[in-house]
Amino acid sequence: MHPTSTVQPHDISLKEAFWYWLKLGFISFGGPAGQIAIMHADLVEKRRWISERRFLHALNYCMLLPGPEATQLAIYIGWLLHRTKGGILAGVLFVFPSLLILALLSWIYMVFGNVPVVAGILYGIKPAIVAVVLAAAWRIGMRALRNGILIAIAIASFLAIAVADVPFPAIVLAAALIGVIGGFAAPQKFSVGGGHASTKNISYGPALIDDHTPTPQHARFSWGKLATVVLAGVAIGVACGAALAASFGLHGTLTQMAWFFTKAAMLTFGGAYAVLPYVYQGAVDSFQWLTGAQMIDGLALGETTPGPLIMIVAFVGFIGGWTKEALGAGHVLASAMAGAGVATFFTFLPSFVFILAGGPLVESTRNNLRLTAPLTAISAAVVGVIVSLALFFADHVFGWRQPVGEWDLAAMAIALAAGIALFRFKVGTIPLIGACALAGLVVSYLH
Repeated sequence: MHPTSTVQPHDISLKEAFWYWLKLGFISFGGPAGQIAIMHADLVEKRRWISERRFLHALNYCMLLPGPEATQLAIYIGWLLHRTKGGILAGVLFVFPSLLILALLSWIYMVFGNVPVVAGILYGIKPAIVAVVLAAAWRIGMRALRNGILIAIAIASFLAIAVADVPFPAIVLAAALIGVIGGFAAPQKFSVGGGHASTKNISYGPALIDDHTPTPQHARFSWGKLATVVLAGVAIGVACGAALAASFGLHGTLTQMAWFFTKAAMLTFGGAYAVLPYVYQGAVDSFQWLTGAQMIDGLALGETTPGPLIMIVAFVGFIGGWTKEALGAGHVLASAMAGAGVATFFTFLPSFVFILAGGPLVESTRNNLRLTAPLTAISAAVVGVIVSLALFFADHVFGWRQPVGEWDLAAMAIALAAGIALFRFKVGTIPLIGACALAGLVVSYLH
């Protein structure tokens, strides 16, 4: 608990902000909840760059959007402090360290993945990922499934994707439609309960951007600003996509990645776990950039690196570029790096547009912003989708499609222990994965 200070914080230079966002990019472990907690502790409690109420108001907006909410929150605060350049700086530095680390791990995976030590580590991590995904479904479910109608939506979405193989975008659209209808027919069932906005407002002393600090000039809303930013964002995306198409053709691997990850970015409601089935359907089934087993390994690597979990798209792009030799035969590593870069750029571009275009509107509607009924329904559907993802991973990791005698009992034991550690003892993700990696090494050595 930080004592309340009465000293007004000094103005923050862009250089000071640069070093903070860079540090955050290297230490932002723990998924969105952990990353948001780190920013709250640093920016609200310690440094007092922004007040509790303004922080939560920005967070509520970010949670309405598709995309990684922690990254978008960093962009929002950076923009509020230092205009457009501050927002871009915060977002890029939040993501870039993760991209570098994940690219290095992906290279090690492709070159040394069959080395016994590396294989043993991955053998232990993959069962842990099954438990981590189930825990994510539980956390989101506890928040999102507040009544029978929302539970029914979750069950229906699970059956739709797991049994009927319905595409993820169709599930999102159906849930949104149900929410629109439910918002009129039974608004009390789709109202927002709990959530970040209900957190008790605590004062840590005067903040640089305080509750009653006037909205800065650059954060004031106008339709002209909104249109300019949206058109600029669309133009950048179209120009980059057109350049890829001109260089590699409409059916080139990098061109296909640009369009695919743009669509994926628009569907990331409820966090990275929610969109992973869509990424799997496209990257594994449709384009065959990587295998299902490699997808699970990628999620395992993504859980061990800082930055948003959706950075698994960099792994998918890396392996896809490597496998398809996107830049031509003999340029494997360059192709892989290009794939990782394209996947990352087109996944995160919409997040920058959403914040830089919508931020002024949000600042003009403080104390009125709230989740809508369609998004409440989508959140419920996401729970069912994440459960189906956990079962899909379990099937691949444990070999459940094989005869019972061929099931991987050691992997199941590691997953059970990981589940107990997560649910009963609230062990953090990084220590858990480290322990499971060690267990995988031991099991591999004994075998």
